[in-house]
Amino acid sequence: MSQQYQHDVLVIGSGAAGLSLALTLPGHLRIAVLSKGDLANGSTFWAQGGVAAVLDDADTVQSHVEDTLNAGGGLCHEDAVRFTVEHSREAIQWLIDQGVPFTRDDDPDHEEGSFEFHLTREGGHSHRRIIHAADATGAAIFKTLLAQARLRPNIELLEQRVAVDLITERRLGLTGDRCLGAYVLNRNTGEVDTFGARFTVLATGGAAKVYLYTSNPDGACGDGIAMAWRAGCRVANLEFNQFHPTCLYHPQAKSFLVTEALRGEGAVLKLPNGERFMPRFDPRAELAPRDIVARAIDHEMKRLGIDCVYLDISHKPAEFITTHFPTVYERCLAFGIDITRQSIPVVPAAHYTCGGVMVDEQGRTDVPGLYAIGETTFTGLHGANRMASNSLLECFVYGRSAAAHIVGLLPHIAMPEALPHWDASQVTDSDEDVIIAHNWDELRRFMWDYVGIVRTTKRLQRAEHRVRLLLDEIDEFYSNYKVSRDLIELRNLAQVAELMIRSAMQRKESRGLHYTLDYPEMLPEARDTILVPPTFDD
Repeated sequence: MSQQYQHDVLVIGSGAAGLSLALTLPGHLRIAVLSKGDLANGSTFWAQGGVAAVLDDADTVQSHVEDTLNAGGGLCHEDAVRFTVEHSREAIQWLIDQGVPFTRDDDPDHEEGSFEFHLTREGGHSHRRIIHAADATGAAIFKTLLAQARLRPNIELLEQRVAVDLITERRLGLTGDRCLGAYVLNRNTGEVDTFGARFTVLATGGAAKVYLYTSNPDGACGDGIAMAWRAGCRVANLEFNQFHPTCLYHPQAKSFLVTEALRGEGAVLKLPNGERFMPRFDPRAELAPRDIVARAIDHEMKRLGIDCVYLDISHKPAEFITTHFPTVYERCLAFGIDITRQSIPVVPAAHYTCGGVMVDEQGRTDVPGLYAIGETTFTGLHGANRMASNSLLECFVYGRSAAAHIVGLLPHIAMPEALPHWDASQVTDSDEDVIIAHNWDELRRFMWDYVGIVRTTKRLQRAEHRVRLLLDEIDEFYSNYKVSRDLIELRNLAQVAELMIRSAMQRKESRGLHYTLDYPEMLPEARDTILVPPTFDD
């Protein structure tokens, strides 16, 4: 039997953004935080590098802003960049206050009274400004915030809950567009429950699982982007998908990211013959922005017909490597690679979705009562290429900003009345789940082949034709059979893939992460690609 729930705030997603918002809200509010798997299954837990912030006296807000603008290929919104960077120190202090165990500075020359935590440097940054917890920053942050959330009796943490769709006044045939909550599949019971809320927050992460090779966990299916689009929200710049240059290349490694901080501490990229190649592509060599490094690796792999390139930090002292990169060291060692003596085989893989649901500085979407924060959004911060370690910062800054805005509106928004139950009367159990598996595989393969690191108009046209056939097939399946996590994710992935392809076809230039052989030059004027859902055209 399906259940009805009511909360002041419904948070869909249990990563850095969602937990930050929940913990910033006052303790008298009833808050539900949903995770579609186990709580630790999101991308936050696996983030290695750290959080970019202006923390050192030698660094400045202006420097961080300029570095971000330079990396963003002319498409960053300077107001969003400045807003994020100006709130970076207070966001880090909030994390420290929560108890996040950031790595401290053990330099014997460390000045008394100066910033006490170790800062590293990553690609695109002109200063050391990445605060981290060794090379497992995401895990340290997530575990700390989760522990704090568990201490709060007003925060209900619900696992195995997969959001199916948002409930809006428009969906119910009412006057207005306000979001009233969501329909949510309870994987423990197989029923779709109804969650009513005064405010609903999408914190569902990105959509890198749309690609065959990705550094992301299995849940990165673009759920929030697809749900927001169906509810009437605009999306922007979805053609910009960041491919992390260095993921471990090993048949059993699945999706292990080798942190960019290795290159920040002197690791170099080499061909199988031991030759360095990055200086041929950019004067910043291994510290060039990720799009340049990923394209260079892709170019060399195709030029030489090789399966991978190699990342070498073995020239550094072994103690330095094992102390600063224990996670990478231990994971590689499990596969027989001792990084204190050997190079790491690496390949690029889909990593971060730079576009998403359009929001303002308070995380508000186009639909009243619906907020979005974190990787599922387009804030204007990342532009055409996200700079390393700005993403976690965005989660905290916008999560806390959205929480403050919700608090200001609380006196004016009543709890929605009882909402209609999910209607499953016209569907049956599926005996054709092989269709889901086949479509899932086909989608991810043609996205990798046709909408990957290097694109052409013909490849995009092929992808567009294939995705529209898939969408029709998935819609028919969705209309006739009971929903499952696999079906919900496939439906969302296909929708986001279609939006990515449409966005890429509209951009008649190469800029940042969008590189097309048919339009290799960058246009003089930088414009966002904004898609408007059909509901706005009615």
